[in-house]
Amino acid sequence: MDIVIDTSALIAVIVDEPERNTIVELTTGNTLIGPGSIPWEIGNAFSAMFKRQRLTLDEARKGLLIFENIPLRYIKIDFVNAVTISKRTNMYAYDAYFLDCSIRQKAPLLTLDRKLKIAAQSLNVRTMEV
Repeated sequence: MDIVIDTSALIAVIVDEPERNTIVELTTGNTLIGPGSIPWEIGNAFSAMFKRQRLTLDEARKGLLIFENIPLRYIKIDFVNAVTISKRTNMYAYDAYFLDCSIRQKAPLLTLDRKLKIAAQSLNVRTMEV
């Protein structure tokens, strides 16, 4: 089964947050997919963690090695659809990219982001519980 995994769930796995084991269990044996923006979002998340003193540069480097070993298939975004979703849900385009993937690929969304989950449900996108 294809599963759209968002940055929040990937970060939880990479930095060993409490949800890590559940996410790994839910995704094992499935194909992880998402928009091509994921690597940039991972970098942005790490920079935000630097600012909050939650991550060192060495930890980020190790995290990037972990990220590079997560098998992800990147999906081309329908930007018109994503911008439409962004307007409809009042969310950033980066969040709408995940929703676009889920809708067009008919795949559930795995996210730890409460607002994204609510937006997904408003669009009848199936979400996975973590």
